[in-house]
Amino acid sequence: QVRLVESGGGLVQAGGSLRLSCAASGRTVSTVAMGWFRQTPGNEREFVARIRWAGGETYYAGSVEGRFTISRNIRANMVYLQMNNLKPEDTANYFCAAQAVGADSWNSWGQGTQVTVSS
Repeated sequence: QVRLVESGGGLVQAGGSLRLSCAASGRTVSTVAMGWFRQTPGNEREFVARIRWAGGETYYAGSVEGRFTISRNIRANMVYLQMNNLKPEDTANYFCAAQAVGADSWNSWGQGTQVTVSS
Protein backbone atom coordinates (compact mmCIF):
# COMPACT_ATOMS: atom_id res chain seq x y z
CA GLN A 1 0.00 0.00 0.00
CA VAL A 2 1.02 3.60 -0.53
CA ARG A 3 1.34 6.14 2.29
CA LEU A 4 0.12 9.61 1.37
CA VAL A 5 0.73 12.88 3.20
CA GLU A 6 -0.95 16.10 2.10
CA SER A 7 0.21 19.65 2.77
CA GLY A 8 -0.43 23.18 1.58
CA GLY A 9 -3.91 23.86 2.86
CA GLY A 10 -4.85 27.08 4.59
CA LEU A 11 -7.03 30.16 4.61
CA VAL A 12 -7.31 32.27 1.47
CA GLN A 13 -9.62 34.98 0.21
CA ALA A 14 -11.96 34.37 -2.69
CA GLY A 15 -10.14 34.79 -5.95
CA GLY A 16 -6.87 33.69 -4.44
CA SER A 17 -4.72 30.63 -5.07
CA LEU A 18 -3.31 27.70 -3.15
CA ARG A 19 -1.12 24.78 -4.12
CA LEU A 20 -1.66 21.46 -2.42
CA SER A 21 1.06 18.83 -2.33
CA CYS A 22 0.86 15.10 -1.72
CA ALA A 23 3.94 13.06 -0.88
CA ALA A 24 3.70 9.36 -1.68
CA SER A 25 5.86 6.64 -0.16
CA GLY A 26 5.79 2.86 0.04
CA ARG A 27 4.71 0.72 -2.93
CA THR A 28 4.53 3.62 -5.39
CA VAL A 29 5.81 1.44 -8.23
CA SER A 30 2.34 -0.16 -8.43
CA THR A 31 0.47 3.16 -8.69
CA VAL A 32 -1.81 3.54 -11.70
CA ALA A 33 -3.38 6.89 -10.87
CA MET A 34 -3.39 9.62 -8.24
CA GLY A 35 -6.27 11.88 -7.40
CA TRP A 36 -7.66 14.62 -5.22
CA PHE A 37 -10.99 14.53 -3.45
CA ARG A 38 -12.68 16.90 -1.04
CA GLN A 39 -15.22 16.64 1.72
CA THR A 40 -17.25 19.03 3.83
CA PRO A 41 -18.90 18.13 7.15
CA GLY A 42 -22.01 16.03 6.71
CA ASN A 43 -21.37 15.40 3.02
CA GLU A 44 -19.86 12.59 1.01
CA ARG A 45 -16.35 12.81 -0.33
CA GLU A 46 -16.39 14.29 -3.81
CA PHE A 47 -14.01 13.77 -6.71
CA VAL A 48 -11.91 16.79 -7.74
CA ALA A 49 -9.21 15.65 -10.16
CA ARG A 50 -7.10 12.66 -11.16
CA ILE A 51 -3.95 11.98 -13.13
CA ARG A 52 -2.63 8.78 -14.62
CA TRP A 53 0.75 8.11 -13.09
CA ALA A 54 2.52 6.89 -16.22
CA GLY A 55 0.97 8.90 -19.04
CA GLY A 56 -0.08 12.00 -17.16
CA GLU A 57 -3.61 12.15 -18.57
CA THR A 58 -5.84 14.32 -16.41
CA TYR A 59 -9.54 14.52 -15.66
CA TYR A 60 -11.43 17.10 -13.61
CA ALA A 61 -14.77 17.59 -11.97
CA GLY A 62 -16.82 20.15 -13.83
CA SER A 63 -16.91 22.46 -10.82
CA VAL A 64 -13.12 22.95 -10.86
CA GLU A 65 -12.18 22.54 -14.53
CA GLY A 66 -10.36 25.59 -15.79
CA ARG A 67 -9.44 26.70 -12.26
CA PHE A 68 -7.57 23.70 -10.81
CA THR A 69 -4.61 21.86 -12.30
CA ILE A 70 -3.34 18.47 -11.16
CA SER A 71 0.26 17.51 -11.88
CA ARG A 72 2.83 14.99 -10.73
CA ASN A 73 6.56 14.54 -10.32
CA ILE A 74 7.26 10.86 -10.76
CA ARG A 75 10.88 11.00 -9.59
CA ALA A 76 9.87 12.79 -6.39
CA ASN A 77 6.69 10.73 -5.91
CA MET A 78 4.70 13.94 -5.56
CA VAL A 79 1.28 15.03 -6.76
CA TYR A 80 0.12 18.62 -6.77
CA LEU A 81 -3.15 20.47 -7.06
CA GLN A 82 -2.82 24.08 -8.15
CA MET A 83 -6.03 25.88 -7.25
CA ASN A 84 -6.69 29.30 -8.77
CA ASN A 85 -9.64 31.66 -8.58
CA LEU A 86 -10.81 29.96 -5.42
CA LYS A 87 -14.43 30.32 -4.36
CA PRO A 88 -16.05 29.97 -0.93
CA GLU A 89 -17.69 26.76 -2.16
CA ASP A 90 -14.23 25.25 -2.59
CA THR A 91 -13.89 25.23 1.19
CA ALA A 92 -13.36 21.61 2.24
CA ASN A 93 -10.92 19.07 3.58
CA TYR A 94 -8.87 17.93 0.60
CA PHE A 95 -7.62 14.35 0.38
CA CYS A 96 -5.00 12.76 -1.81
CA ALA A 97 -5.70 9.23 -3.08
CA ALA A 98 -3.86 6.53 -5.01
CA GLN A 99 -5.06 3.63 -7.10
CA ALA A 100 -2.84 0.58 -7.44
CA VAL A 101 -2.58 -1.88 -10.31
CA GLY A 102 -5.44 -4.34 -10.10
CA ALA A 103 -7.47 -2.26 -7.66
CA ASP A 104 -11.09 -1.51 -8.53
CA SER A 105 -10.96 1.90 -6.94
CA TRP A 106 -8.86 4.26 -4.86
CA ASN A 107 -7.19 2.10 -2.24
CA SER A 108 -4.84 4.49 -0.43
CA TRP A 109 -5.82 7.77 1.21
CA GLY A 110 -4.09 10.58 3.02
CA GLN A 111 -5.30 12.29 6.17
CA GLY A 112 -6.41 15.45 4.41
CA THR A 113 -5.54 19.13 4.46
CA GLN A 114 -8.09 21.86 5.16
CA VAL A 115 -8.75 24.59 2.62
CA THR A 116 -10.88 27.54 3.70
CA VAL A 117 -11.90 30.25 1.25
CA SER A 118 -13.35 33.42 2.75
CA SER A 119 -15.71 35.66 0.85
